[in-house]
Amino acid sequence: MSEAVNSPSGDDSSRGLSQAERAYLTLREEILSLRLEPGSPVQEDALTRELGLGRTPFREAVKRLAAESLVAIYPRRGTFVTEVNITDHALIADVRRRLEGHAARRAAERATEAERGELEGLVGAVRQLPQEREPVMDVDARVHRTLYRCTHNGYLENTLGQYYNLALRIWGLFFDRLSDVPGHVSEHAELLKAVVAGDEERADRIAVEHVDHFEDAIRRVL
Repeated sequence: MSEAVNSPSGDDSSRGLSQAERAYLTLREEILSLRLEPGSPVQEDALTRELGLGRTPFREAVKRLAAESLVAIYPRRGTFVTEVNITDHALIADVRRRLEGHAARRAAERATEAERGELEGLVGAVRQLPQEREPVMDVDARVHRTLYRCTHNGYLENTLGQYYNLALRIWGLFFDRLSDVPGHVSEHAELLKAVVAGDEERADRIAVEHVDHFEDAIRRVL
């Protein structure tokens, strides 16, 4: 998926983006959607043609993705999408458990009126989820990335975004084996309402519970 369509990246449009940013978002989306499978080579010639990217922006994107642990660069061997190590899931969840609650708390405290309106609009999307994988994951990503942005803390937003991407690939791999995925995502409705209302304590608690539910769901299918 390119970022010009709704996708797990949560990016809705390429308008106003630099070539380097567009290359990063496009290539990241190929990885997060699992079209570039874990362990597969990142072939510059083929991908720049297929995705309509320039070589220099593509290489800049690869370096950025390597810093985010989504690709690995091996001298004389090439670049590969990183494998999904399921044993890392508990470690990722441990970090997210701490930071997601904090982010929800800060979003409840700092979101502007315009952002609260945006979050309130997402409640409807959460409550009308289809069963298909792509739209469900898209809505989940939109909720998380919007909440991160509403913290008005770029360091927190970037850190959580990186860990969310790692969790998203795990989710994608196990999506078809999980039960009631729409129900899991629908938990966001109460979280969004708490943030909109400025209820920091409740937002924090719901966000942590959501991470715990996700970890438990993955553990049950392993």
